[in-house]
Amino acid sequence: MTVATDLFDRPLRDLRISVTDRCNFRCTYCMPKEVFGPDHEFLPRDQLLTFEEIVVVVGQFVARGVNKVRITGGEPLLRKNVEELIGLIAGVEGVTDLTLTTNASLLARKAPALAAAGLHRVTVSLDAMDDVTFERMNDVGYPVSSVLEAIEVAAVSGLGPIKVNAVIRRGVNEHAVLDMARHFRGTGHIVRFIEYMDVGNTNGWRLDDVVPADEMITTIDAEFPLEAIPPNYPGEVANRFRYRDGQGEVGVIASVTKPFCGACTRARISAEGMLYTCLFASSGTSLRDVIRSGGDLGQAIDEVWAKRDDRYSEIRSSNTARLSVPVEMSYIGG
Repeated sequence: MTVATDLFDRPLRDLRISVTDRCNFRCTYCMPKEVFGPDHEFLPRDQLLTFEEIVVVVGQFVARGVNKVRITGGEPLLRKNVEELIGLIAGVEGVTDLTLTTNASLLARKAPALAAAGLHRVTVSLDAMDDVTFERMNDVGYPVSSVLEAIEVAAVSGLGPIKVNAVIRRGVNEHAVLDMARHFRGTGHIVRFIEYMDVGNTNGWRLDDVVPADEMITTIDAEFPLEAIPPNYPGEVANRFRYRDGQGEVGVIASVTKPFCGACTRARISAEGMLYTCLFASSGTSLRDVIRSGGDLGQAIDEVWAKRDDRYSEIRSSNTARLSVPVEMSYIGG
């Protein structure tokens, strides 16, 4: 195995694969109804990577240093027979951490099969503990109780500890920081609070809407004293803190106020096989076209990663302004 490195000597370690651009939520920071309405055209099935093609892609990335694979969407559990795909990827030698990010709407039903297929863990998106706020944010009336039920089913199925991601936006759900800390403290699940990011062009992002990670930690620390702890592995995006009384940990992802581009080891594949080297990328490279034309997939990946020089968040932070990025978060999986 040869570990691929980019222009800043960052290795290729993590692969995020979107398996669908469809979602049954219309979260205001990701797929707002005004843009993704009833007439929105999603990708036709024949343009999506097949399961077999995805496995070929995974194998080529593993040969270049990847050991962590995350399945995303859209909502990945909407992809028909996704459990079969999990089993195929789990069988790729070298994949040591296979995870999936979900809104949990289908998780309670699918968790046992996902675990049996070889999925290691799940990350669940939950942006508030009260229905008024959460339903306003997911914009389809989905209740908190159903997400919490799915989390427990997933944990019992062996997919824990569950990571719970919450996107925090000023004036919308900053009260959820303490609510979620209180609820999940002592459960073994790990809440990660994410600064509201300027991904895509449809979420109306403004810098004033960002609640800084330091502010979130200060809020929690005032009631439940915290102490910083080291990352689990090089390049981990969340800054970790544990409760001083031993009741677990929380994390913050500060991509706006404290960008971590210098340690980023992630590549992203969209549902139809476009390779993106940054969450904020404006263009990608079609691996699907390489595969279906009989081209050299490994060479294509090598060429893209070797030229990688992305550091969007560092540039944006130094300018304290939003940069134009057309690719939507729902398209490449966050």
